[in-house]
This record gives sequence, C-alpha cells and structure tokens, in this order.
Amino acid sequence: MTRCQVPAALIHQIEQELDKEEDEIMIFLCRDLAPDLATADLRELLAALNDREKLSPLGLSELLYRVKRFDLLRRILKTEKATVEANLARCPRLVPDYRVLMVEINENLEKEEVGSLLFLLRDYAPRMKMAKDKSFLGLVIDLEKLNLVAPNQLDLIEDCFRNIHRMDLIKKIQKYKQEALMSSVHSQPVYVNALQASLPNLSLIDPPYNSGEKTRNRQSLIQGEPVHLSIQESGPMSHKVFDDQYRMQSQPLGICLIIDCIGNDSDMLEETFRDLGYDVHCYRYLNMHTMNQTLQEIARLQKHRNCDSFICILVSRGSPQSVFCTDQTSSGFPLERIKKYFTADSCPELLGKPKLFFIQSYIVPESEQECTSLLEVDGNDEKIISNAKIPWKVTIPQVADIFWSQCKVDVSTLERSPSSPSYYLRCLAELLRNPHKRKLSILDIHTELNREVYEWNKTIDPSQQYSLLLQHTLRKKLFLSPT
Repeated sequence: MTRCQVPAALIHQIEQELDKEEDEIMIFLCRDLAPDLATADLRELLAALNDREKLSPLGLSELLYRVKRFDLLRRILKTEKATVEANLARCPRLVPDYRVLMVEINENLEKEEVGSLLFLLRDYAPRMKMAKDKSFLGLVIDLEKLNLVAPNQLDLIEDCFRNIHRMDLIKKIQKYKQEALMSSVHSQPVYVNALQASLPNLSLIDPPYNSGEKTRNRQSLIQGEPVHLSIQESGPMSHKVFDDQYRMQSQPLGICLIIDCIGNDSDMLEETFRDLGYDVHCYRYLNMHTMNQTLQEIARLQKHRNCDSFICILVSRGSPQSVFCTDQTSSGFPLERIKKYFTADSCPELLGKPKLFFIQSYIVPESEQECTSLLEVDGNDEKIISNAKIPWKVTIPQVADIFWSQCKVDVSTLERSPSSPSYYLRCLAELLRNPHKRKLSILDIHTELNREVYEWNKTIDPSQQYSLLLQHTLRKKLFLSPT
C-alpha cells in the first residue's frame, strides 16, 4: 500500500456505516473518477479508486464531508469538519464542483418536487424511465446519458426549477456558472458523459460515412434505445469520444431562415442552403414589426423537433447591436433578442442542437441614427432597448450550441454599389458550395472565411473594409453535411 492509499479495513468500516441514500450520493460524486465502474456498488468503487491511487485519506474525508457524515470523520478518520473545510480551501479537490452542486440541490428538494421535475421533463426526454421513486440524482444521471445535462449545460434544469418556483436553486446554479468562468478548467477532474461511463467496453471510434449501421447504432445510443453491437464494434475504449460531433442526419438538416432587408444576397443564399439540405424560408424587405412576427412564427415551428440544426441569416442596416430592417426612424431591433428566440428556453425543440447565425450589418453612423422610438417585443412585458452606446459584448451568446458570426461594414458601401452582394456572404456561399471545403468543420470554414475577407480588405479603401466577429458556444465539432 502506498502513502496515498487507505487501508481496505477503513473502506469496509465506512461502507458499513452508510445508508442506502448516502451510498447513492457517494457513488454519484465519484462517477467521473472511475467511468468504467458506473454500475459498481460503493465498496467496489472505493476499492478500485484506492487501487488506482485516486483515493487518499484526504479524498475519503472529502467524500464523508459531502454526505455530511461528520461523526465518521471524527470517529473513524480522527479529523474534524473544520479541518476538512480548510483542506478543501487550499488543496485540489477530489470531486468536481458540478457534482457537488447537484448533491446540494438534491438535499434541498422534496419528493413531490422531484415528481414535478419528472413530469416536466417528459417533453424533453420521452424515452427516459419515469420511475416514481427516482431521486433527483438518478434523474440527473438519466439526463446526462441523453446529453441534456452536463457541467456547462444546465439551462434545462434551470427552466424546470423556474416552473416549480425554486428561484433559490436557480441562484445556486447561476453562482456555480459564474465561479466556473473564473476558475481554471484544469483545476477540476475531467467530466465524463454518463452515457460513456455506462458503456465501458464500447468502441467509440466514429464510423465511416458509408457505414449506415454503425451510424444508426450511435444515434440509438443518444436516444436511449438498445443497440446490438457486432464483435468488431466491441473492445477496449478508444481515446476518441463517440459524441464529439453534432448529429447531422435529419432530412432536412434543419430550417434556414433568411431575412434580407437589402435585397442583394437572398437568391444566392437560398440556393446554397437548399443544396446543403436545408428547408429554406426566405423573406425580403421586412420592417421590424414584421420581422419580429416572422421570428416568433419560425421559432414556434414543431418541425425543429425532427431536425438536427437551425440557421438564421440576416442582412440589414443597423448599429453594432441592432438592426433597422426597412424602418427609417427607430431605435433598432436588438440582435440579442433575435438569438434568444431560438435558445432552448424559448425553443425547446432546438435543445442541444447547433444554432448558427450569420449577420451582415451595414453600420449607420450614430450621427445619422434617429432613435425616436422604442421597440416593445411581445412576451414577458419586456421592453428591449438597443442603443449604440451599449458595449459590444451584449450581443455575445452565452448559452450552449450557438454559433454567432457577424460582419460589419459601413453603410456607405451600399451607397457606392447599391446592387452589390455582401463580400462576406458571397465568400461564405462559395466555401459551402465547394465540395472540398464543405467537408471542413464550421470553425475551419469560418477561418477560411476570415482569411478571404481580410485579403479582400487589403485591396480596398479602409472606409469600405469588412470587420468580422465570431462568438460561439459549440460543444462539439459541427459539419454542415450528413454525419
């Protein structure tokens, strides 16, 4: 036994003292430490961690602290609660903050509230087993297997808590998110998707594009359906995680919404995205009121449920934070609002699916903007105010699975060449029509797009140059072709 291990007798003594609920909590806390033992009992799990030198006396004291067995800390490990807290403040922790958060939430939920959560989640996870005696932690594990919940993907749980009026738990999640942004990702143990943890012997090598059976098997796993593996598909785990790419197999791949308030780009864009396999909805010359109605109608379409992605392309005059559409006198329609129509809380059918936005903004100088009215948007009685003095960061998407590409150019570009298409959108269409470039991930395609646009900038007057900004919260690789 090495110095960092603990005696087997100590593990046995502690395991005998814990009740069934405490066992469940401790196993949940350790899921990421031994993903191949996701179905093991507590004694087997602790013994395996000990053999792998992952369970030190300090780690064992942390686990007892997390299940609030302070009596065992004192009686068996000969330490005190305050000592453990001091160690947690200065030493690397055994358990990720995400799992600690879930355990804290579990402690604060009544049985009836867990039942309400199970009911609310029927719309999101219809295949999930809805056992009446399921605990909140068991519910979290099921959602992890469906890739609906992860350390950086808690919006669904937040929405459920909002429905049962547990704002105190929402505040806990928001505090965790803020602290996660401030801390280094390397300070926490690696998170392992619960589905991966439950299938330790499954080979996770991505199938070739012409292997329909393997592709169907992989999708069945995501949907929680049984999978029949051939001998060739079983074996030791690959280093490549099976869900490192977004699924792009639906027909159509998704809805592509094009709103062209200038009129120079819609034909080219419509042809490009229809050829890619999208159901294209194209609108020209909308005012802000009509655009708002259109966005709401598209966001409410049930067709999103059967599609794997969504694309929105918007071409308009505006400010860096808003679009004016065809209106002449207005404060503008906030870009942030456009994005929010399609996030998971507003459009649950797109939960976990990539949502791409390509915005061509022809920037009107502040001196020429006439901000004499405010745009009031339906829903939540919320007045959305866009102002050119608001910092740029307000348009940065903060939720998962968003790809936000915005190109700005001075509106004088239109005055010089009223019928010329956007060079940014023209390059994007050419890249997506190129059979070789189309095989690249969307991030690689955008890198090529950056290169071409900035090469173009070298040849023109500085006042006519394009400025690109990319912000994204994609969690996987995205290819705009069937995978």
